[in-house]
Amino acid sequence: MKVLRLGFYNNTMKLFTEIKLEKQESQIDYNSKVLLLGSCFAENIGEKFNYYKFQTLQNPFGILFQPKAIETILSRAVEERQYTEADVFIHNEQWHCFEAHSKLSDTSKERLLETLNNNLNIIKCYLEEASHIVITLGTAWVYSLIETNTVVSNCHKVPQKQFNKKLLSVEAVMNSLQNIFNTIQTVNTKASLIFTVSPVRHIKDGFVENTQSKSHLISAIHQYINDRSYYFPSYEIMLDELRDYRFYKSDLLHPNDTAVDYIWEKFKEVWIASQAYNVMDTVDRIQKGLAHKPFNAHSEAHIKFLQQLEEKKERLQSKYPHIRF
Repeated sequence: MKVLRLGFYNNTMKLFTEIKLEKQESQIDYNSKVLLLGSCFAENIGEKFNYYKFQTLQNPFGILFQPKAIETILSRAVEERQYTEADVFIHNEQWHCFEAHSKLSDTSKERLLETLNNNLNIIKCYLEEASHIVITLGTAWVYSLIETNTVVSNCHKVPQKQFNKKLLSVEAVMNSLQNIFNTIQTVNTKASLIFTVSPVRHIKDGFVENTQSKSHLISAIHQYINDRSYYFPSYEIMLDELRDYRFYKSDLLHPNDTAVDYIWEKFKEVWIASQAYNVMDTVDRIQKGLAHKPFNAHSEAHIKFLQQLEEKKERLQSKYPHIRF
């Protein structure tokens, strides 16, 4: 009689299911230029890239949760359709734009317009040179401004009665992804597109509604994927390999630092070129050295430590001039 031993493989206990990952061909190194757009999880990964001093541009318009928002910004940037006074509004003593996150909002209309248009130019210039574009989708729920029947990227705490809420269908998400790809192709035919779905749960929409939303995003991405685009399973890693609330922040919705570190290591295995690892280790040592707080800042030992740190920085920057600490 055969006995099924749950949680065992080759007589070795397994404490969690592991997602199989394969290293991709078009990998990221210190000559790559990476554009990151999307939800707050794009910012988590972007912070890792920044820490290790890769060349990146991260969410110039702030967090963008849904695909239509990303599509709008990219098409505007590529087509050089600048923002005008008609595109901004005042609410709660600040000027806002429905296509940008509130972190760009300003008490000055002129400053806001200047920031928006500068960032459009930054996106287009970076898009033309990007080797990799990482797009993290957070939700398929969108809000349309009733007055203009246009999908907004951020409601800026405008009363909800002024919006209609709807769930994008799988087909609608696919169409948006295709539009994003087509827009990018007009200025850059070589960049690799990496899609991922944010593991952050949007339960303000409701638990069932969040599941609907994520399933639409995942289904659309997998039906859309082509030979220039890829899927990285950050959502699945969080749900299957990190299936425990100890990997969440206190709100029980956002991955905590341990979870972000874990998913970053998985991303590194798949997308970061192995020849970049030594540089990453050097950057890490320098970063930790810069963060070190001495007991005696004037001691001979600390002065020598700072000199050695400066030498490491100079050697690294001679090879990679873009690196700045």
